Amino acid sequence: MTPAEILSDDFAEAAEQLRAQQEPFAFATIVRTAGATAAKPGAKALLSSDGTLVRGWLGGGCTRGAVKRAALAALQSGEPQLVSIAPEDLLAEKGLAPGDAHEGTQYARNGCPSRGTVDIFIEPCLPRPQLVVLGSSPVAVALRELAPQFDWTVTAAPTTNEAVVGQAAPAVVIATQGQGDLDALTSALQGPAAHIAFVGSTQKFSSLANQLERAGIDRGAIDEVKAPAGLDIGAVTPEEIALSILAELVQLRRKSVKRLNI
Repeated sequence: MTPAEILSDDFAEAAEQLRAQQEPFAFATIVRTAGATAAKPGAKALLSSDGTLVRGWLGGGCTRGAVKRAALAALQSGEPQLVSIAPEDLLAEKGLAPGDAHEGTQYARNGCPSRGTVDIFIEPCLPRPQLVVLGSSPVAVALRELAPQFDWTVTAAPTTNEAVVGQAAPAVVIATQGQGDLDALTSALQGPAAHIAFVGSTQKFSSLANQLERAGIDRGAIDEVKAPAGLDIGAVTPEEIALSILAELVQLRRKSVKRLNI
């Protein structure tokens, strides 16, 4: 069950709209308070990709800045954040200062007269990564069936499709296997994909790469294409090859999340 499914219809509707727009967002929940605080445990909010409050309430100005910073950190790292907002003298009694992180908690200063402490858990909700699969080969079919099970949104086209390849998809896999290889590679290399993989032998891709270069495509971009596609797991069948490609995509995705994001 997703957070949107256990929140009010208003929260769920806002979350689904952001999901449909492929926009990252975050849920924030007050998990503990001490002293005088306006908001109480269980209070929730939904925050947009820039940390703006979209729905809910967490106590106004006393928490807003710290929550925004924590939400941005969660969306950038892809990992949940726990922020404890407390008066500076209370932090000092614990040997802490605003901005410190200790045992998984980020500490921030509460400058409000109420002098309460509020602990807030922030969970990032990132868009499903987009995968474009070009081709109708058995490998392409197997990959289209397997990838959604690992939370990828798959868009497929037989060989080339400017609307499809032009999406801001992080990955394009070319599994045309002899049916329009050159056209598919040309389209993919002219799009915004961060990762392009080609299903085929090294020798076959080398020949295609020379043709692409003669057609005026930058050699540096050509050399970035992963060929053969996938991790080397000794794959033989279409299903095994699709698995090796997906394993590589998961590896790249997790590295990207730790470094940057989504």
